[in-house]
Amino acid sequence: MANTINSGSLQGLQVGQTLLLHARKVAGNKVQFEFAEIVRTQSNAANPLALFNKSDDRFSQGGARRAWLTAEPKDASQYLGIDFTDANPNWTVDSMGREIIPLNIIDPVATIQGEQIPMKVEIFETVTPTEWQAANIDTAAKRRGKDGAFITHKGMYIFANTRIAFHKANHDFLEADAPKTTAQSSGIPAGVDFSTGEIFN
Repeated sequence: MANTINSGSLQGLQVGQTLLLHARKVAGNKVQFEFAEIVRTQSNAANPLALFNKSDDRFSQGGARRAWLTAEPKDASQYLGIDFTDANPNWTVDSMGREIIPLNIIDPVATIQGEQIPMKVEIFETVTPTEWQAANIDTAAKRRGKDGAFITHKGMYIFANTRIAFHKANHDFLEADAPKTTAQSSGIPAGVDFSTGEIFN
């Protein structure tokens, strides 16, 4: 299957499909490709609470995850089968003033030595932030819902990063600490008679 421009869209993207949105000119005479994929994780798989509240932004499943790949235009042209050099007349300026080629290619492949290799968005979580993440903890660290409490791993913030992988994504998710409770428990301590409050030893 070759890469077909306008074969997909963000609105029609399904779990497991990858979308190559566009190519954008960036510094150093490079091009940067933006990919999107709805990734099924343990936290969004068959979650009744999220499903029954999908119209409420606070219960958002996050939509498509994004990943970027920066490349030499000549090399990208070879592997993706589309001209990304300045000679391509399809370069245009988007609403943000960036030079792009709109692509919207569903399930993009790189052709390497005659083999078509699927390109997938891969998530890897870490407790070591990038410089930008460290300066923007409030928006960069993982949370429980849109404005929820931070999710931690061994007491440290979790940062979810993405990259492009060939064939199959091997996601690396850190085990989250148990949520901290802020309300006092309304339970009955063991060894206490509920009706009298008497403590048994």
